[in-house]
Amino acid sequence: MSDEPTRTTVHVLRHGEVHNPAKILYGRLPDFHLSQLGRQMAVAASEHLAGRDITHVVASPLERAQETAEPFAEQFKLETATDVRLIESANFFEGKRVAVGDGAFGNPRNWWVLRDPITPSWGEAYLVIAQRMFAAIQAARVAAEGHEAVCVSHQLPIWTLRRYIEKKRLWHDPRKRQCGLASLTSFHFEGSKVVGFDYAEPAAALVAMSPTARTAKGA
Repeated sequence: MSDEPTRTTVHVLRHGEVHNPAKILYGRLPDFHLSQLGRQMAVAASEHLAGRDITHVVASPLERAQETAEPFAEQFKLETATDVRLIESANFFEGKRVAVGDGAFGNPRNWWVLRDPITPSWGEAYLVIAQRMFAAIQAARVAAEGHEAVCVSHQLPIWTLRRYIEKKRLWHDPRKRQCGLASLTSFHFEGSKVVGFDYAEPAAALVAMSPTARTAKGA
C-alpha cells in the first residue's frame, strides 16, 4: 500500500445573485432567492467543473445557497446535503439598509454596535466563523475523500475561511474581498492538510451584467 496521503479537493462556492429589490442586508433571513441572473451564474459555475470528479455536494441551509447547488447536484447526479456550518454570518444589521449615507450606519443609535471592527462587535466573531467553516470543509473532505466536493456558502464566511487558512489576520476591509458572486475558492488537501488553493470566477461575464454585484448585501 502507498504511504502517500490521499488527495482531495473541496471547492467552496459563493452563491449567485439574489433578488433583493429593497437592497437590505438579508443575512440569515428566509425567503431570499436567486434572481434569474443568479440562477444563470450557478449554471456557469457548474459548467466550469464539468468533467471533474465531484462526489459530494453540500450547501448552507439558506435558500440562495440551496438553489445555487441545484445545477451541481443535477450535473453530477447527487443529492445536495445541508451543513448549517456553511451558513451566512450573524449580523446586527440584518434586515436593515446599510448603504453609506442612507442606511443604518448613519444612525447614531447604532454607532455603539460599530465600536469594535476586530471581533467584530456587530456580529458573529470572525474566529467563530473561521472555525465552523474549516470544520465544514473538513467534513466535506472526508465525505469526498480521494475525489472532489462542492460546498456552497456565502461571501464573508468564505473569505474568513481563506484568511484563516492563509494564517492572515481575520479582520479586514470588506471592499478588498476576493470572493465574487458564484466564484470558486478551491482548497487542495493531502490527507487532512490544506496544501494549496485556487480561485476562479466562472460567472464573471454574468456578474458584469448585474447592477447589484458591487453592492450586494448580506451575501
